Amino acid sequence: MNSIDLMVEEHKYATRMLKVIRSACYTIFQGKEIDYEDFGKMIDFVRSYVDKHHHGKEEKLLFKEMQNHLGKIADNLITHGMLVEHDLGRLYMSDLEEALERVKNGDEESKLDVISNAVGYTHLLTRHIAKEDEVVYSFGAKNLPQEIIEGINKKTEAFEKEAEDKGTQAYYKTMLEELESKYCS
Repeated sequence: MNSIDLMVEEHKYATRMLKVIRSACYTIFQGKEIDYEDFGKMIDFVRSYVDKHHHGKEEKLLFKEMQNHLGKIADNLITHGMLVEHDLGRLYMSDLEEALERVKNGDEESKLDVISNAVGYTHLLTRHIAKEDEVVYSFGAKNLPQEIIEGINKKTEAFEKEAEDKGTQAYYKTMLEELESKYCS
């Protein structure tokens, strides 16, 4: 298993969800009622699939090895770039969840916060994915020793096996397809 190829593939699913989120926000902009259940699914997808599953592999496996073996440039790239953006994405999701709760409790003005946090997240992650696909991953692949890459691949395989046993990939891909059929068709 090539862990970097897998992470690039997972970015495609994340990007598809970003389109769903943006489309759902557009329905709010058009004056339609918020579907709280759907937004709950979107937040779950981001937190569980994008953050815990995908970012989990990046942070625990690839980025850790890049920091350990590729010096100050890699450490700065990861610490002051990628990890900061992961945290900012988590903040957007937390703020989105709070805004949804305020709207649910009658604060119509907080619809602005729902849209701004959700769309802000889509912009952040779109740029973040491009940086990883075009710069970070290739930097790691070109500069990490082959035995380290092989170790990352083996750990990724074990990580994926555990996720497969829990049904993570299948569950979130099905969720994505259902939301796409509602918001992107």
